[in-house]
Amino acid sequence: MKRLHLVFSLIFCLALLGGCNKNKKDPNDPSASSKSGKHKTDQDKLNAAQRDAKQNPDKFETMSEPPLTADTRFAAGQLAEYQGDLNRAASQFIEALKIDPNHRNSLFHLGAVYTQMGRYGDAVTMWQRYMKVTNYSPASYNNLALCYEQAGKLDEAEKTYRAGIAKDPADTSCRLNYGLMLGRHGRIDDATAQLQTVCSPAEVQYNLGSVFEQQGNKEEARRRYQRALELDPKLVDARSRLATLK
Repeated sequence: MKRLHLVFSLIFCLALLGGCNKNKKDPNDPSASSKSGKHKTDQDKLNAAQRDAKQNPDKFETMSEPPLTADTRFAAGQLAEYQGDLNRAASQFIEALKIDPNHRNSLFHLGAVYTQMGRYGDAVTMWQRYMKVTNYSPASYNNLALCYEQAGKLDEAEKTYRAGIAKDPADTSCRLNYGLMLGRHGRIDDATAQLQTVCSPAEVQYNLGSVFEQQGNKEEARRRYQRALELDPKLVDARSRLATLK
């Protein structure tokens, strides 16, 4: 089944919703695109140097600390972000951007951290910079639109989603999250029109059911899940949600 395509799913409770593209890694997070083992990071090099120093103590006195790079600062920021220390994470990402103003990983994560902290003005600035670095990719429009929605600027969110769709009509991220935003704000017909471009009829009903469930409308959620199963009896997620809906 297809799944909700959220850029910063750790930030938004919307990650509980269903959607399209199951078990896919988030393509919008540039830090997830590099393959492990293909190259050494600054931290890898530092660890190797420290091991060498222990094995060759005579060399230790002549060793100097490697210069801090944007990647080093980003790694420290990622660790702080993982530990929940958003202020420290933000400061490290900022330092990385002082070294490299176009450091894509840091722009992405600083935008996400600012959004999570409720610093929406700063977050919008970061997402706009990220858009330029990614040459205005559809996914970057999706990031900015999610931020606008979180900030309560629905008109700006809708305008941004539409711009992303115009950039690439086949992109699923803007279609899905735009449709779900419309559903959350009662525009069910418009939501259905967006969702059905990237989801099957059963998946559309499942997604709308998830929206209603999140809003506490269990009766409508139950009706949508049942409709989803009528359309596709093999839709396991819908059956599971329906079984646990009290």
